[in-house]
Amino acid sequence: MREQGIELKIRGVVQGVGFRPFVFRLAKQFGFYGSVANCGDGVVIRIAPPLFYLDSFLETLQSGPPLSRITSLEKRCVDTFFDTRTFEILASSHDGSSSSLIPPDVSLCDDCLHELFDPEDRRYLYPFINCTNCGPRFSIVESIPYDRLKTSMKVFSMCSDCDHEYYDPADRRFHAQPNCCPVCGPHISWHDSQGREIECDNPVTLAVIALQQGKTVAIRGLGGFHLAVNAESEEAVVKLRQRKQRKAKPLAIMVPDIETARSICLISAKEEEVLLSPERPIVLLEKRSNVLAQSLAPGMNHLGVMLPYTPLHYLLFNVAGAPSALVMTSGNKNGEPICTSNEDAVQKLTTVADNFLFHNRHIVTRVDDSVVRVIHDKMRIMRRARGFVPAAIKVSHDLANVIACGAELKNTFCLTRGKEVFLSQHIGDLKSNENLVFFEESVAHLQNILEVKPVAAVCDQHPDYLSSRYAGETGLPVTIVQHHHAHAVAVMAEHGLNSALAVILDGSGHGSDGTLWGGEFLLADLGSFKRLGCFSRLMLPGGDKAAEQPWRMGISALYESYGADTYHDFLPVSLTEIPREKRQIVTEMLDAGFNSPYTSSCGRLFDAVAALLNLRLESDFEGQAAMELEAQALRAEQDGLRGLVNQCVSFPVEITREHDQLVLQSSAMIRSLITSLSHGSDPAQLALAFHQWLITAICQMVGQLAGASGMKKVVLGGGCMQNALLLQGLERGLARDGFEVFSGEMVPVNDGGLSLGQAVVGGLRK
Repeated sequence: MREQGIELKIRGVVQGVGFRPFVFRLAKQFGFYGSVANCGDGVVIRIAPPLFYLDSFLETLQSGPPLSRITSLEKRCVDTFFDTRTFEILASSHDGSSSSLIPPDVSLCDDCLHELFDPEDRRYLYPFINCTNCGPRFSIVESIPYDRLKTSMKVFSMCSDCDHEYYDPADRRFHAQPNCCPVCGPHISWHDSQGREIECDNPVTLAVIALQQGKTVAIRGLGGFHLAVNAESEEAVVKLRQRKQRKAKPLAIMVPDIETARSICLISAKEEEVLLSPERPIVLLEKRSNVLAQSLAPGMNHLGVMLPYTPLHYLLFNVAGAPSALVMTSGNKNGEPICTSNEDAVQKLTTVADNFLFHNRHIVTRVDDSVVRVIHDKMRIMRRARGFVPAAIKVSHDLANVIACGAELKNTFCLTRGKEVFLSQHIGDLKSNENLVFFEESVAHLQNILEVKPVAAVCDQHPDYLSSRYAGETGLPVTIVQHHHAHAVAVMAEHGLNSALAVILDGSGHGSDGTLWGGEFLLADLGSFKRLGCFSRLMLPGGDKAAEQPWRMGISALYESYGADTYHDFLPVSLTEIPREKRQIVTEMLDAGFNSPYTSSCGRLFDAVAALLNLRLESDFEGQAAMELEAQALRAEQDGLRGLVNQCVSFPVEITREHDQLVLQSSAMIRSLITSLSHGSDPAQLALAFHQWLITAICQMVGQLAGASGMKKVVLGGGCMQNALLLQGLERGLARDGFEVFSGEMVPVNDGGLSLGQAVVGGLRK
């Protein structure tokens, strides 16, 4: 029978999220007949007459199932041929084109959670329970269309009960690709420190007993391994740090529920919303009490907290006597990617873990936990990975297909497809061969599932980054994008801006003038920029060594502020603790300008102030000094709000013009800080005064630059903008001055978002 019907082509996150059964039920509700099918492009719906309720159908269709996201819907008239007056779900097709989107991995839904603990359910206490509304997606996908045979679940043949659910359009597990049960699905097993299996009835119970005893358990999870210990035990946490050689970097914890999280940390309404979201990221929260081990986040007043997101997590906390909080840190050697296979974990973690909790479902793509922080009542992603990747970022312009290779620290890469940009999962610091292999594997995999073939590569100006070298080795034309321009464009692209005044504050990056930048005021558009201003320059005695030893920056700041001949007279107590011979070597380097490049870096200024205030002389991890400086400032601010202190310290703002640029001078601030310190001022109060000086000075700089340029849109980017006190202060101050202010939200402002800016600049230049 030949009739005139309607074909709908829907693109977005519409595969693997229960979209076809949703359409099936909706069509039945409206009395339509026709078909729905997955294809390489997304989903195709064909509807035959009568079409009286088509508008209502389309309106309801937009709501979709919980995990779906429609990015485009095309409608056209077609000739339809149907033998029966039914609505069918057809087998997937692939027409050679692809704009489909693979959904991210998401946390266990409430329906599955209820079944997990229902003794009458056939999946009772089964660690791999899932449905179309939850569970693994990106981490198990091999290629598209997203069907079971193209995932790592293909080796598990469904039993008759699971098979019936899988093919029943009315069932919640219809075409849930990871669908399984204890009869036919993956299983967990318990192993000793050498990886030898220990036969037992309940591996989860043995894992909890080991955790109660203070042991370290390596747990194979959704996108890789976690190293877990009892977060209530100082001894267990210290032992984990020693074994993993992670001296002070904060450790994230997992707690069973929101009530437990509230007992440990102060939680705003927005933070609770993010904690409970399907993405289940690690959320940085202000610590409330000292009930947990003090070594979790030494020197910090915030703690990374997440809630369970897999069935196995819930089962661990369900065992009687389970710790109320577990450290769940990445299962890797320091500086390497997280382990994904059982064999790799035994090889690399046997000196760290006392036991292993394995499973036998292959992890196709390693995906670490995402990290977010709520600042000014907005969620800001600091590490974009599980739960968010590979969701597309929509941009305003059609881009050529490029691969943007990112930076060295906190590396991610980007692939572009039309107006969609795909930011990869967090790769890590691209300094080792192991992380480079992870990078290359991830590039190949994402290109495969997106079916994107780049025509050009984009990279940073720094020639020695492994990411820059990779770009040069692709054989593609290479576009080089200045580091801070890429930061600015990343924020602009996220918010649909074509031009803006950009304030970019970070560690350091190669500048266009051959010096190292890091405290920049740019007039930027998507293809070019002009440097309007910067922070005054300091020397980096020892180059990269200065970032590892903030005391060097403390001396450099004094040298610049007081002069080579007299700065010794103003050394604070903190720097007198550095052996005289070491200080003398640094002084000689500064005098000769030997291995002491100049930088306008805001991050290194943070290091200098932290050293002068005796908060951090040697850093154990990148950004530690700045984080501890912020922690002290936040404590001082809270003390002021509670009326515990009334001391008010402020530093002078000095802005000068050098050639055609404004320069924010730091010397007057440093001298004022040293004077206040010598008069006995509280270092925490001075840390707060430094933040307030930054906010005031930057707002003044922007005001003067805007007066000349006429620009009223301001973007804030760079790793220093992860500082809540600084970012919130700037957003409030600039908004009060009449500016529209934008910063990263779904895209990290640190180097983890740099590849997005590179991709947009490079994609427009081709």
